[in-house]
Amino acid sequence: MDEYAPNVHRRWDPLLAEWVLVSPHRDRRPWQGQQEAVESPLPEFDDDCYLCPGNVRANGERNPAYTDVFTFDNDFPALLDSSGSPPVSGGLLQAAPVRGRCRVLCYTPRHDLSLARMDAACIAAVVAAWQRESADLGRDWRWVQCFENRGAAMGCSSPHPHGQIWALDAVPTLVQREQNTQQAHFDAHGRSMLLDVMEQEAQHPERIVIEDEHWLVLVPFWARWPFETLILPKRPCPGLASLDDAQCAALSVVLGELFRAYDNLFRTSFPYSFGWHGLPGAIESRAGPWQLHGHCYPPLLRSATVRKFMVGFELLAETQRDITPEAAAARLRAARGPHWQEESA
Repeated sequence: MDEYAPNVHRRWDPLLAEWVLVSPHRDRRPWQGQQEAVESPLPEFDDDCYLCPGNVRANGERNPAYTDVFTFDNDFPALLDSSGSPPVSGGLLQAAPVRGRCRVLCYTPRHDLSLARMDAACIAAVVAAWQRESADLGRDWRWVQCFENRGAAMGCSSPHPHGQIWALDAVPTLVQREQNTQQAHFDAHGRSMLLDVMEQEAQHPERIVIEDEHWLVLVPFWARWPFETLILPKRPCPGLASLDDAQCAALSVVLGELFRAYDNLFRTSFPYSFGWHGLPGAIESRAGPWQLHGHCYPPLLRSATVRKFMVGFELLAETQRDITPEAAAARLRAARGPHWQEESA
């Protein structure tokens, strides 16, 4: 795809059925806009952190002295288990009640760590928690969304390493769109769309960042965010709960490698939104076209302080990116290795 590098062009996203505008030459434009703050080093334990072991949370409850992962119901949930809102159907003006449950997953008792700095054994405990929560919540709810917002640039309310799991009785908008496109591809070709994507990407390794026996991590051809990645299991797998032991062990290593590469890229704690799309455990037997996949959306563009903003044309017309996905993948591959803070220690 080197022939695309100097030229403005559009790329098709088959998952969301949208075009993405690619403008490689804009990476050279001068920048006098907002500069993101670089995060200061964190202590191993913070007396004022609501998520550290033994501390009191905002609702007055005290955390246990946990030594591994710790999950609890969110003290300020976006979804409630009961809804008193009546449905509204007035022509173009419609509303529907929604119920759900919001959980918090603390990855480790260490306040100063992240997925980039946790070892494979610690990440394996997080993977197991994702599986467990997806299976448990999937028995009662139509959709279970595991995700993490990392860093102040992504609106994270606490630097303590943690993620969230939201479950609800409706299928969210973007998920429904992925369902529709994957189903249409399955109906037309009898195969999973994302398995076909992997087959095509194997012919274009310039977008592959990490690959092992079980997993493929790539900057997708249609990536929106500068260093966006797509994480895919190599065999058919509809959801987190269906991962076997070998896949989970490999994923724990792959995630550590990926997030270390992000941090190493600009020698900073790389902000991102990351999460999984896959069927909840209770309905994996009805998988159809679904293939589990992880999305990672980091906003940084040129340095630790210059980020991509989705504004203007992106909000009013279609997503636009500067550097090509191929260039982004090459830089991430080059950034793989030990964490930069360990090298400089």
